Amino acid sequence: MDALITHFTQQVIPDPGNIIIILILVTSSIFFRVILEKLGQRWITTFSHTATITLLPIITYVITKVISGNIALSLGMVGALSIVRFRNPVRSPLELSVYFGAITMGIAASVALSWLFFFIEAILLSIGALILASYFSKKIFKKPFFYASFSEGNSLSTLEIDSLRSIDLIEKSEFLKSKTYKNEKFSYLLISKDLSDLKSVLSSIEKDPKVCSFQLSV
Repeated sequence: MDALITHFTQQVIPDPGNIIIILILVTSSIFFRVILEKLGQRWITTFSHTATITLLPIITYVITKVISGNIALSLGMVGALSIVRFRNPVRSPLELSVYFGAITMGIAASVALSWLFFFIEAILLSIGALILASYFSKKIFKKPFFYASFSEGNSLSTLEIDSLRSIDLIEKSEFLKSKTYKNEKFSYLLISKDLSDLKSVLSSIEKDPKVCSFQLSV
């Protein structure tokens, strides 16, 4: 009985260490998914995107392990995969980078766990550098390092204000994204991920007699 169990285990799991690597890949994928959500990338919260970023490293890892060391099988696999065509539109360059990152995780894990950990550390270092750059840009240069984009899957609220005079409070606001002057009227556009921020700004200027109109959108 023990021999049968051992034989079955060897057939199903050639190397028990593979289970540990797959668990690390799944954990890393979910970890990066949480980071992307915290950074405002709402598209990653859908089931399809979450499943994709979780499954891609595992799929790539298994494929790489299967074809490694077998040239004939490698060529056959390349031929088989070359007929696959994907027609899903990519929302942004970041989404494409996330998919490439997921594939890289699987390849790195199939080579050595040290490369997988190196890749994860490099990604975290890059994210940290971008966060610091954004922070110091706002504090030192008084301007955002990134500009909000509706095409990148961000969940954003907007506040549009038309006024007969310039409003210092608005012009000094960190949420101000654009300002125009036309037909003796100032037009402001404020954008924030948090609706309450814009409501706070609106409450401070909505009673101003020089404010012609305003529109708060979610």
